[in-house]
Order: sequence, then C-alpha cells, then structure tokens
Amino acid sequence: MDLEKIMADLEKKNPGQPEFLQAVKEVLETIEDVIKENPKYEANNIIERIIEPDRVISFKVEWLDDKGKVNVNRAYRVQFNNAIGPYKGGMRFHPSVTLGSLKFLGFEQTFKNALTTLPMGGAKGGSDFNPKGKSNAEIMRFCHALMTELYKYVGPDTDIPAGDIGVGGREIGYMYGMYKKLTNTHNGVFTGKGRNWGGSLIRPEATGFGNVYFAEEMLKTRGESIKGKIVAVSGFGNVSWGSIIKANQLGAKVVTISGPDGYVYDPDGISGEKIDYLLDLRASNQDIVKPYTYEFPNAQFFEGKRPWEVKCDVALPCAIQNELNAEDAQNLVNNGVMCVSEGANMPCTPEAMEIFLKAKILYAPGKASNAGGVATSGLEQTQNAMKLNWTAEEVEEKLRQIMINIHEACVKYGKEEDGYVNYVKGANVAGFIKVADAMIDQGVI
Repeated sequence: MDLEKIMADLEKKNPGQPEFLQAVKEVLETIEDVIKENPKYEANNIIERIIEPDRVISFKVEWLDDKGKVNVNRAYRVQFNNAIGPYKGGMRFHPSVTLGSLKFLGFEQTFKNALTTLPMGGAKGGSDFNPKGKSNAEIMRFCHALMTELYKYVGPDTDIPAGDIGVGGREIGYMYGMYKKLTNTHNGVFTGKGRNWGGSLIRPEATGFGNVYFAEEMLKTRGESIKGKIVAVSGFGNVSWGSIIKANQLGAKVVTISGPDGYVYDPDGISGEKIDYLLDLRASNQDIVKPYTYEFPNAQFFEGKRPWEVKCDVALPCAIQNELNAEDAQNLVNNGVMCVSEGANMPCTPEAMEIFLKAKILYAPGKASNAGGVATSGLEQTQNAMKLNWTAEEVEEKLRQIMINIHEACVKYGKEEDGYVNYVKGANVAGFIKVADAMIDQGVI
C-alpha cells in the first residue's frame, strides 16, 4: 500500500476537507500491517473502495421563518458504506456543517458501527441550519421542509438517521412526523425518538454511559478502577451529561465542564442537583457555561480556555472534533493523567494522539469509546422491529456488554509486544477487517 500516493490522490479529489483527510490517514496508517499480511485486500482494491462514499446527496432546504421571510439552507446525507448493514448515522444541524465534515463523520461511523457487532453500515448527514435562537415553529418548518427531500433516500432497511449536535428529540419528532406522512408508514426509521412513540430508554445518555464503561474497561487492564478518580469532562451536551452521570454512579469525581466561552472548574465535584442544572443550562439556548458559577459560587470560570490544564486522573473530551491539541495533551500527561477516552468524534488532534501513545497512557479513539450511542440506536431499531420496549436496566446491560466486546476487540488487534494496548490501532483494524471482508464476500457491485 502506497500511503503517500493514496493520500495525495484523495486530497486532489477532496480539496478543502481536512477533517476527512485526517480521519482517513489515521485509519490507513494503523492498518498497513494488515494490508501487507493479507494480499486479498490489495487484490480487491479495498482501500480505494472503502475511502470513497457510496453516494453523497446534497440539496437545498427552503423554509419560512416567523416573519414570513424565505430562508435557504444546504443539507446533505453521506451514505458511506453499507457492506454489513443499512446505512446508520446521525443528522447534525450546526453552522459548521460542511460536506467535508460529514464525510469525515460518515467514514468514522462505518468503522464505529462495525465495532458494535450490530448489522449497521455507516452514514452521516446534516445541514448548516442553526437551531439556536429559533422558535419551535421555525424549527418544525425547517425539519418538515428538509424531509420532503430526504425521505426519498432513507428507510428501515436502507438508511436510519439519528440525532447529533443540534438534533435532539424535538427535531427527530418533527422529521419523523413528516416522513411518516409522506410515506404513509410507521416503521421507526429514525432513532432517538420520543419514548412514548418508539424511542428507547437511556438513549440520550447512552454515548456518555458507554464512554465511561469503556474507560472503566481500560483501567481494569492496569488493575485500576474509575472509583475515586478525578475526572475532567469537556462540553455540556448529551455526551458530557451522560458521562458525568455514569462517572458519578461508579464513584468518580467530575470537576469540569466546558463551552465555547471557556470552562468551569468545580473542586467540590459536579453531582446531584448540579447535573440536573446542566439540563437547564443547555435548554437556555445560550451555549455558554459561565452561568454555572452564578448558581454554584465555589466553582471557577476560565474564559476562553479548555479544561485540559486541570490536574485529573481521567480525561473525557466530549465536545467536538480537534478540541484537544498537542499542548493540551502534554499538560494532561505532565499532570499525571492515566486515561483519555473520547466521547466526541475525533476530539484529539493527530499531534495530541501521538503524545498520548508515546507516553503509553490508556487512550481510546471515539470510534471505540463513543460507540455506545449508535449501539443503543441499534437496540432501539431492534425494539421497534419486535414491537416491544425493554426496561432501562435491560438496555443498559446490553449496552455495557457491547462496550466490553468492543474493548476486547481493540485489545485483540491492538496489543503490542511490550503489553501496551494501542486502542487506535486495535479499533481501526477490528473495524476494517469486518467491513473489508464483507465487501470482498459481496463482490464488486
């Protein structure tokens, strides 16, 4: 495999898409040995096939705001790979959404979904629409307008969208309502639905829960537990919220949250009513965390900074891609961090990742450690298909076992001669083999 040539060709085809190129390079660098040891992958040109999405759907969305003004946004659905099952991945509503960012997310989703062991392919979609500051009526009109086009390309056996940044239960409800009307079906094609119309218990918390379960499994390899550990968390959305809840339940002390305005350090720990307050803070639509210090005066706010300068045992980056850079990584290592488990998609830069791996700390990439969200979406699909609802305890036990299985796969393919587990390599190799072998089995189609 000529990595330099592949990346050069990919960059020519995908100019201005750094996140997508970064994600592809990270995977290809870690699977070189597998390619060399298995000539069938080169014989079937798997690399060139697996880095190209099956299709990219792009369309405009025209909608009326409350003043009667016509607005236009751009929307996409990137259906990346369905070798092991129907396309599956979230929809993101945020001004930063671009085709490149969605291709990166769809590519990552392909391997993440493969790691869950559930039959799900990889996809991602979204729009540069910003729900912040919009009324419920405006969000409903936008979602309905978007679905008049998107409904043609999704279905329970084709492509199953879910939520993501800017897309929660409200947006899922509006989109599914229009899908149901246009198709005259009630087939549960979206996941992340309301609990009273097909949604699964613990779905909003699932990504965070799974992230902490994965961190716990990593710590066990060194005879440690998350109990009693100091934990730094970034973000304050669903993933952060779920991570904080589960870390507390397992006996850890969470001391940070963050937003675009900076981070909050709470030496007393974020637990109890403080976790509940996060929901109020998020619902305020201000997208800032400083008000936390007004409610809880012992906490400190650090404007324009990230929480990775705080001394901690475990770091859970749960905000957005490339939020943790080389300087942050070195700060964490210098302060004695034991474990970094990604709750967001690719929140660590390549330079940060290199520092963690060189220091031989426990480091999990998002495609492994944050797979709990899509895994629980898969469990929601199963419940919909069976026309039943599992209890929260049943769903969580299945989620925990899936995270244990993902950890075992990472150890199997990532353990090095000195005993150190390179979870980046383990996750990439395990996901790649499953998808690539399925592609070979199905031939060129």
